[in-house]
Amino acid sequence: MFSKHRATTLAVLMALSGFSAVAHADDSLKSFIMNSKVDGQIRSYYFDRFFGKNATNLSAFSLGGYINAHTASLAGFSADVGFYTANSLGTNRVNPDVTLMGTANSINALGQAYLQYSMPDIVLIRAGNQIVNTPFVNSSDSRMIPATFQGIFAEVSPYCHWNIYGMRMFRWKSRTSGDYYRDNLYYQTSFDGDPIYGGDAVLPKTETNAANGVLAFGTSYKDHGIDAQAWYYNFYSFAQMAYGDASYTYNTGTGIDPFIGVQALREWESNSLLNNATKSVDGTNGSIGRGVNSTSWGVKLGADYDLGNAIFGKGAITAAYNEILNHVGAIGNGAIVSPYTAGYATDPLYTTSMIRGLVEMGPGHGWKIGVAQHLLGNQFLFQAAYAQYHLQQAGYANDIYGDLTYFPQGFMKGLSIRDRVEVAHGDLPTGYFIYNRVMLTYDF
Repeated sequence: MFSKHRATTLAVLMALSGFSAVAHADDSLKSFIMNSKVDGQIRSYYFDRFFGKNATNLSAFSLGGYINAHTASLAGFSADVGFYTANSLGTNRVNPDVTLMGTANSINALGQAYLQYSMPDIVLIRAGNQIVNTPFVNSSDSRMIPATFQGIFAEVSPYCHWNIYGMRMFRWKSRTSGDYYRDNLYYQTSFDGDPIYGGDAVLPKTETNAANGVLAFGTSYKDHGIDAQAWYYNFYSFAQMAYGDASYTYNTGTGIDPFIGVQALREWESNSLLNNATKSVDGTNGSIGRGVNSTSWGVKLGADYDLGNAIFGKGAITAAYNEILNHVGAIGNGAIVSPYTAGYATDPLYTTSMIRGLVEMGPGHGWKIGVAQHLLGNQFLFQAAYAQYHLQQAGYANDIYGDLTYFPQGFMKGLSIRDRVEVAHGDLPTGYFIYNRVMLTYDF
């Protein structure tokens, strides 16, 4: 009798234990689903490019955006899948500005698809298709679809506000591509089938050697007004680069905080594929050169401020200077080789403008002054800048820039309407051109 009661009790306990395990698993699955999330963006863009000297003006329209699914973390592991799309809606049939989305009627891309392991504030390892944001390898997100990269990225935080980075990217997807390729912005459109547009295509169409991506290591520190980083890049078969920048902002407690920043770059490579280039990487008719040998430095001064009234809020004023030294006989006479920003104008040099900078124009020096001002309780952001360039090969050039963004409040929060205009003079076959970009964005 006693043994029968024990058996019955054991069976009940086992049943309850099994039910508890099933309930716990069900709760865990429910929690996993509830803590996963989906976000995205809807974006439309309209481009107008007006040239001088009887050249053909260009325009383009696109509507698209992205949707990202992020899973919750399970023992530190999570995943992300992001789908990107851009569609011209049949509007770009005549003289399109191909830098917006190429010549296709639509672009569809699995821009992000990665597995990630993370211990917050300690370590992060990410493998797969992903957005990368470093000074010379970044998303260049000023069109419809950002540039994304395929490989491994790691970040370690050994101490508060100090991070160490490492990455090996094997392929990339440009802003006008729907897939990943072993090329970069120095290759011709259609290399290996890539519909890439907007770069500095200086390699000959007969070039058959594919790029092997990039290896990079970096470190950054940000605290007590200091913001500093240093990077080493190996753009395989193109160039090796050491880059660093540092800034310091002094908090005065008065609402006006002055800052100073410096940056420096050194680049080298004797066996670069750019030795096969058919034109100069600085966009001029100057010497093509052999071997990468580039030196650049820059400085910026300015102040962040907060006027603290109903009309004028936070803002900043900045003055900056950059120089690329002339190295006679080198590729582009010392031009900076930047395989993932050249032609995109998304490099970190202080004087780079919306449409170009010294990376695109080669050795010489330039200066730039700018202002950014929040207005009417942060509903508007106004930006303006003037940049002037004195170039070794092309002489004098300047860019005038204006930018106004409206951020509606209330039920329209998440929407932004932005109009950017830049007028460029000099170092152009047409003498000047005017670039106008109108972007509507809704984040959800």
